[in-house]
Amino acid sequence: MGEPGAPIALATLPNLRDAGGWPTVDGRRVRTGVLYRSTALDRLAGADADAVAALGIRCVVDFRTATERTNQPDRPPAGVRELVEDVLADSQIAVPAQMQAFFRDPARAATFLTGGGAAEAMRAAYREFITLPSARSGLASFYRLLLDDADLPVLYHCTTGKDRTGWATAALLTLLGVSEDDVYREYLLTNEQLLPVLEPLFERFAAHGVPREQLAPVLGVDRAYLDESFVAVRAAFDTIERYFAEGLGITDAEQRQLRDRLLV
Repeated sequence: MGEPGAPIALATLPNLRDAGGWPTVDGRRVRTGVLYRSTALDRLAGADADAVAALGIRCVVDFRTATERTNQPDRPPAGVRELVEDVLADSQIAVPAQMQAFFRDPARAATFLTGGGAAEAMRAAYREFITLPSARSGLASFYRLLLDDADLPVLYHCTTGKDRTGWATAALLTLLGVSEDDVYREYLLTNEQLLPVLEPLFERFAAHGVPREQLAPVLGVDRAYLDESFVAVRAAFDTIERYFAEGLGITDAEQRQLRDRLLV
């Protein structure tokens, strides 16, 4: 078995990787070939589409907003069930959902970035992953889907596959018993697997006077962002198990089922 988190390198679907393979603190391991995370599937084509189809994906879960989906509709493999769970539907911030606007209009985005509020806006968004009713509903539906063999393997994503997708993965791996170090290691792989693909965007922003260090907090991930989600979980629910039970409505019995199904 390969190294956990190894990239599945597809030009039209960056940041694609199996979320399984990570060891748990009780000596088990998260199943591979069941959970795949990625960017949006709006550019998926040709041999890359064949490669995704070969993974056996039965369901694609889209965490994006209606605007994101309209502007860049997914192109999933034929015959795959599609499930939309707009995690940020109730957000007044929704910075992770504004990536398309950043990509289209560097000059406009530069005003926001040079103001110095980008990192704080991202941290606020990660708190909303815990507090928003739409986030709780969408994530609950996603996790409950994992209890049904008819929908596995599943591929889940947002726009760049880093924030909404990152929290969905981190929370699940934590519930399954993956160590904190490995949860963060999996999350931070996005900086290795996505940012190189976005190099042309860094260059476009540089031409508008935005240095790399100001853009990276929005296009990449940071430990401090994920910290915000876990701090919010502890403040409201104390433990990850209570977050799943009380925040998401995933019962103790269902949590046990998730562990039984997703661990080997």
